[in-house]
Amino acid sequence: MFFSGSPATILKTECFVEQTYGQWWQSLHRTMLRRALGKTFRLIGYTIQYGCIAHCAFEYVGGVVMCSGPSMEPTIENSAVVFAENLSRHFYSIQRGDIIIAKSPSNPKSNICKRVIGLEGDKILTSSPSDFFKSHSYVPVGHVWIEGDNLQNSTDSRSYGPIPYGLIRGRIFFKIWPLSDFGFLRDSPNSHRFSDD
Repeated sequence: MFFSGSPATILKTECFVEQTYGQWWQSLHRTMLRRALGKTFRLIGYTIQYGCIAHCAFEYVGGVVMCSGPSMEPTIENSAVVFAENLSRHFYSIQRGDIIIAKSPSNPKSNICKRVIGLEGDKILTSSPSDFFKSHSYVPVGHVWIEGDNLQNSTDSRSYGPIPYGLIRGRIFFKIWPLSDFGFLRDSPNSHRFSDD
């Protein structure tokens, strides 16, 4: 084999080729690493961004909720799926007769679904309508009186008293499931329980 240069020149050329190849590999490695980190940070950014949007939507606008338990029957059956909006509580526009979701006063980790019977200042009939002697209670400022529509099977303000307005999480106004009962919620079967002046 014929070499056109001295062994020293060939060695320098090989070293230069190896050095160039090594720089190229390092450059490619850095570029790939930058791209991977860039994609990862973008994904994390999008996740945080959309997570914040979803949190704000569920916190301030509303969402789908499944109600369990018999306390609101026949208006809302056990395992019914409903839509709750949260704007009413933020604008202090909860009205008597509204069905609300609230933090349980006895267990803050769970939510309850009840109907608002009285607002602050209302006089509430706390005895049975058939009782000869009637007893009443007044709802204090910043509180609401709530009861289940199924009075025989509901733990509500009759047990723990009026609840602070701050425990209200949202207002239910539309039933999604079961489909046979799809639509807006019906009026209270216990309208006689509303404030009695």
